[in-house]
Amino acid sequence: DFELETATRLLKQQFATYDLAGFGCENMPLAISASGCLLQYAKETQKSALPHIQNIQIERRDDSVILDAATRKNLELTINIHGGQENTLADVLDHTATNMGSRLLRRWLHRPLRNKEILSERQAAIESLMTHYDFENIYPCLKKICDMERILARVALRSARPRDLAQLRNSLSYLPELQELLQPVKNSLIQRTAEIVSTFPDIHQLLQTAIIENPPVVIRDGGVIAAGYNQELDALRNLSEHAGQFLINLEIHEKKRTKIPTLKVGYNRVHGYFIEISKAQALSSEIPAEYIRRQTLKNAERFITPELKEFEDKVLSSRERALAKEKLLYEELLDKLLEQLTLLQASAQAISECDVLNTLAERAHHLKLCKPELVEHSEINITNGRHLVVEHVMDDAFVPNSTILNADKRMQIITGPNMGGKSTYMRQVALITLLAHIGSFVPAEKALIGTVDRIFTRIGASDDLATGRSTFMVEMTETANILNNATEKSLILMDEIGRGTSTFDGLSLAWSCAKYLAQEINALTLFATHYFEITALEEQCKTIHNVHVEAREHHEKIIFMHTVTDGHASQSYGLQVAQLAGVPKHVISQAKQKLAELEENSLENNSENISETKQSTKKTQNQHNAFIQGNLFNTVQSHPVLDKLKDISPDELSPKAALDLVYSLKKLTH
Repeated sequence: DFELETATRLLKQQFATYDLAGFGCENMPLAISASGCLLQYAKETQKSALPHIQNIQIERRDDSVILDAATRKNLELTINIHGGQENTLADVLDHTATNMGSRLLRRWLHRPLRNKEILSERQAAIESLMTHYDFENIYPCLKKICDMERILARVALRSARPRDLAQLRNSLSYLPELQELLQPVKNSLIQRTAEIVSTFPDIHQLLQTAIIENPPVVIRDGGVIAAGYNQELDALRNLSEHAGQFLINLEIHEKKRTKIPTLKVGYNRVHGYFIEISKAQALSSEIPAEYIRRQTLKNAERFITPELKEFEDKVLSSRERALAKEKLLYEELLDKLLEQLTLLQASAQAISECDVLNTLAERAHHLKLCKPELVEHSEINITNGRHLVVEHVMDDAFVPNSTILNADKRMQIITGPNMGGKSTYMRQVALITLLAHIGSFVPAEKALIGTVDRIFTRIGASDDLATGRSTFMVEMTETANILNNATEKSLILMDEIGRGTSTFDGLSLAWSCAKYLAQEINALTLFATHYFEITALEEQCKTIHNVHVEAREHHEKIIFMHTVTDGHASQSYGLQVAQLAGVPKHVISQAKQKLAELEENSLENNSENISETKQSTKKTQNQHNAFIQGNLFNTVQSHPVLDKLKDISPDELSPKAALDLVYSLKKLTH
């Protein structure tokens, strides 16, 4: 099935073309082989032809923003981190009226485009729909339209059920109304969509005439084709439906003729039609000679007569013939729909696109989104951006933040405490960029978005036990993918690189990765870290800019401000966050004691270890900053060395002892 000759022949047969040159894929042997094999697989599994597959389209990597599996997972586009669909970007955006519109919106989210012309068209359409709140009038009409895409696929596979055709009929009745609602919208894309949405009066009339108002689920038992659609079917049905009156008349006639009051005429599927007389009457009354015994029961006898037998054969035959005729008419109905399948599919596609644009207009209005400015050069400039999903689930007001990534500031190194909002800030930049690349409005006061070729994310910690990969191995694999494939037009989100190994190894890796991204790749990068040493890269590379997420400490409690400001963080608040998480106070107390020991040892042994061991608390980072600034005594509030100095009386020191003390303190500041 993967052979090129076989695949080419199959595709040409499917599309009824001489060759594949018209689709622009004649020089793509691998793509042709894969497409042909896929088509053959679909035919074998569906056990039928696939007339609804009428085109093959080339998608080039340069046409879209590439998202790898890790990025889709970390950004939670349609599936959240736990595998559900709640609290995802699609969950917030998807207020579509139709199922086919919902599917198209998800396809847009998973394949953002780089074609500025298409994106600008979508933006203009959304803006037009918002001008006079047209989206409010269009939505109720779209809501009445069924999933035409799925139904038409079942029609093509000849597996459509009667209720599918009834839904299709009802949907076609609303297409003229939809066209009328779209006509006042002054936008070229909306008008082209309205033209494609044909009204199909002939098909609607055909289904209106052929299918009853509320048909059964399946055609197997009949009762689907409406009366008056076919004379032969009506005649057969008339014979079958009037059987009941015939039996009533026969029962009255036989009671009078035989003078047997308990005589009944009945029917069941096993024995057919019969005349039933109670046993007592059968013994005491004279049974007519033409009565032929058919069945003996405990309390009754059942008979058949030549007249009743003839009627039975006639009625049963008419039912079978009527059912066969109805099935034949149903198949003919599917054939007539297949003749218009291409136009019907085009209309369904246009309706789904209209649904998505209408939904994005409604979301833009209710979520207070702005129209981003799209530019060709590599830049992201967001004023008061927001994370749509986090904002949606929060009870409190969301704190917006601005972002600038341009030729002068290619990388932001983001520091600050856990729970401070670093990951939310990074993700919101990626989501705003992605939304701009599907033509949507974005959650910000103002946004200028340049074209990106890929979005990479390295966020969160997870292992892959099935393939034997540890958490750190997964992290390094994703990091390697970014470093090997990113370009200067890529948007990269890196969060806490190097956490899964020793402190020095992790710090070294994080430092080197950040420096490589800034100097070698020069991509638009958000780099979050707890290694404060990395913030020194700002002095080495002009395109690196330090920012931090603010937090405050009040009465030994941490207050997250969720505000991103310039400069690196002054504190890490590790122990405060642990306490906030519910870690027992005894554990926190011991951690503080151990931290003091580590600080004292690091000061005594090697001043270079200060930054490696002092990152978890306010005390630690203040000391680190003090050494950088050369002003230890002005910023460190409490330390064993200072405690020792407090106990020394300068007046009691000899000149030699005082000089020795100065030299020892001087060594500690190196």
